[in-house]
Amino acid sequence: MKTEETMLDVASSADSLGKRAPDPSRILDVGFGFWSSKVLLTAVELKVFTTLSDRAMTGEALGAAIGLHPRGIYDFLDALVALKFLDREGTGANGQYRNTIATTTFLDEQQPGYIGGILEMTNDRLFKFWSDLGPALKTGEPQNEVKHSKTSMFEALYADSARLEQFIGAMTGISRGNFQAFAAKFDFAPYETLCDVGGASGLLSQLVAKQHPYMHCLTFDLPPVAPIAKKAIEKEGLSDRIQVVSGDFFADSLPKADVITMGMILHDWNLEKKKHLILQAYEALPENGALVAIENLIDDDRRKNAFGLLMSLNMLIEFGDAFDFTGADFWSWCQEAGFRRYEVLHLAGPCSAAIAYK
Repeated sequence: MKTEETMLDVASSADSLGKRAPDPSRILDVGFGFWSSKVLLTAVELKVFTTLSDRAMTGEALGAAIGLHPRGIYDFLDALVALKFLDREGTGANGQYRNTIATTTFLDEQQPGYIGGILEMTNDRLFKFWSDLGPALKTGEPQNEVKHSKTSMFEALYADSARLEQFIGAMTGISRGNFQAFAAKFDFAPYETLCDVGGASGLLSQLVAKQHPYMHCLTFDLPPVAPIAKKAIEKEGLSDRIQVVSGDFFADSLPKADVITMGMILHDWNLEKKKHLILQAYEALPENGALVAIENLIDDDRRKNAFGLLMSLNMLIEFGDAFDFTGADFWSWCQEAGFRRYEVLHLAGPCSAAIAYK
């Protein structure tokens, strides 16, 4: 009671001075943010949105379909309603739950726009690793599987074909919108060939080839990725215009092309390796060729793109010395390599294309 009176006194004093009392809502929202995060991630894990698809279900029916104990059904589903991931008509036992337009589009795994793969991976791996952000900040060391097995994330990933396919599927889902925006916004008119470095499933090459019929593309990645890429490219009927090439971008020269793209590649590495890849690209490009780094580019003043900054912390947890960067950082490294001009092309949400011209 005393605490309540004290808070009222503070508010009254602030009002009398013509000022609004400080509001702790933002602090509490962020501090307890992991609650809502885990609700969404668990909903994806339990296939709530895929189970609903384009139909409505009662809480009891949906709970039974995904194997929930009766105690948690309505708290869980109504939390998803309050968080605006589900719609509901009616209340209680007669209430009917439906997907929202967004969850139908992006979280029903039967839909082409599905991005739940990255959320599945976040739930399986990153959620628990982020509990060790403090040790990561104090030691500068990764806090993922390498902490226990001493095997790097990529070594473990490429040694397990099932995990590799899951990872590539997750990256494909989260990258599709950004790559589609790049294919639509970048001026490809002066160019004929593109090499996507670290191309994974070949998604960027597929989208560029579809948007620009005169472009011939090449997707470049490690040998274990080749069967996955070839399968995806064949499915789209683009095998005659997209070549799959295997190699190691730290051991081999990059294939020559008019445009070299790196989608979410540079942020995986430390400064020395970033500069190595940029120099490799410079040597593989012709005069007037373009290097494109598609990243959650941090704004130069480091005040606005919170997602880019959080992604950089994720790189600390995953790799230790890897980090995300600003456009100004990228341009300084590109100037060292010999590039003559630079621009930033915003794509979607927090993602942009940093472009350097030779």
